[in-house]
Amino acid sequence: MNLNSEVIRARPRQSNPIHLDEADMVILRELSQDARTPNNLLASRAGLAPSTCLNRVRALRQAGIIRGFHADIDLGSLGLYIFALISINVHGQARKNMLELARELRDLPQTLNVFVLGGEHDLLLHVACANTTELRDFVAANLGSNQAFVSTQTTLIFEHMQPTSRIQSAR
Repeated sequence: MNLNSEVIRARPRQSNPIHLDEADMVILRELSQDARTPNNLLASRAGLAPSTCLNRVRALRQAGIIRGFHADIDLGSLGLYIFALISINVHGQARKNMLELARELRDLPQTLNVFVLGGEHDLLLHVACANTTELRDFVAANLGSNQAFVSTQTTLIFEHMQPTSRIQSAR
């Protein structure tokens, strides 16, 4: 498996960026709020004919702007009540394997997201655990014992506020 195909990168400004009009932005905003929005409703909100709207969604998918449609799962209903962000500093010698380290962390069952950073820390791990004992054991077993990691800092998340609209016009 090609590791680079698994990595979502911030895209540099393209010399020929894809032109998105207001209808495209409405489609993206609506789908980011509810990926199950019926095409007829989506078309109505975007001011398009249903067939045109469907073609726009297909074009946005083919261009890689829409990468997928996902379920928003209440992790508390699965018994996961403790959420944390863990900042990790990687040993200088291990930095050449940063993506491999990120992939290993991503594959742990408690991991929700892994971010490769520039700045004070090298990696940021977003995890969900049943309780603080599980979180402590996770850090000790997977991070504290890993020779590639110099230090970790765990921050508990008390509340997470979802944005009301994730899509803003780039204009």
